[in-house]
Amino acid sequence: MARALQPKDADTVASRLLDASARGSYDPHIDIDWDAPLEDGKAYMPLERVSLYGTDLWRGLSDEQRIELSKHEIASIASVGLWFEIVLMQLLVRYVYDLDPRSPHAQYALTEIGDETRHSIMFAKAITRFGAPAYGPVKLIHTAGKVYGALAGGPSMFGAVLVAEEATDRLQRATMDNPDMQPLIRMVNRIHVVEEARHVRFAREAVLRDVPKLNRAQLEAHRWVLALTAYGVMDAMINPRVYRSVGIEPRQGRAVAMANPHHHETRRWMTEKVMAFLTGAGLVGGPSKSILRAAHLV
Repeated sequence: MARALQPKDADTVASRLLDASARGSYDPHIDIDWDAPLEDGKAYMPLERVSLYGTDLWRGLSDEQRIELSKHEIASIASVGLWFEIVLMQLLVRYVYDLDPRSPHAQYALTEIGDETRHSIMFAKAITRFGAPAYGPVKLIHTAGKVYGALAGGPSMFGAVLVAEEATDRLQRATMDNPDMQPLIRMVNRIHVVEEARHVRFAREAVLRDVPKLNRAQLEAHRWVLALTAYGVMDAMINPRVYRSVGIEPRQGRAVAMANPHHHETRRWMTEKVMAFLTGAGLVGGPSKSILRAAHLV
């Protein structure tokens, strides 16, 4: 494990990522057919990953209502993903501010900002096409994002980026090749998966380079920041207002989802790979791990 977690030279990695970006980047305006009809009877995410799956509330829904809830939950996840990518762009702009712009490392950070801009537009267009609200996070998390975007930095910043990106990546990979899912969401997810793989590599290498530079007190501080941010981001993905789409009062829907063991398992499934990496890198551990357990991420 220690051998597998050795960081690579920043500019060497960035040069490879720049080459990959040149070969495999997409424009959501022209690479997705936004006028293609939505298909009746097809869900927007695997139904076993919908937050109410397996509960009495779920058993009381018709097939059409289950598909409708899947649409609103994926719209919520997309809108929260859009919000987090805007936060990420702020973080990357501050990160690149002091870098030498001639370096491949700085140029890839700028390339990623461009990718995230296109992803935000793509998610916004998908939500519009679904006819769903742009739910976004609840007000408290939305406000906290402004502070986080202005202040966060270091390995916990890149660790939080990995949690958000790799959690959604796991869900998207389960959707993009599933013929029972809406073709439009499959295409959106496929594009995002391809481009986010580069972002994940960039962030993972940053974590591996920066964690060994921390002293014990700094490491514990970054662990707490990561745990709290991961809790907030994952908890924000399903806005309680989605339950109104199928006639369920938001507080009731959230309470049932938060007590639902299937939903707990989905959260752990979404984050198991990134949590294993962050544990191996040293960013998950110590007392702050209790926050991640409470969030059902470990």
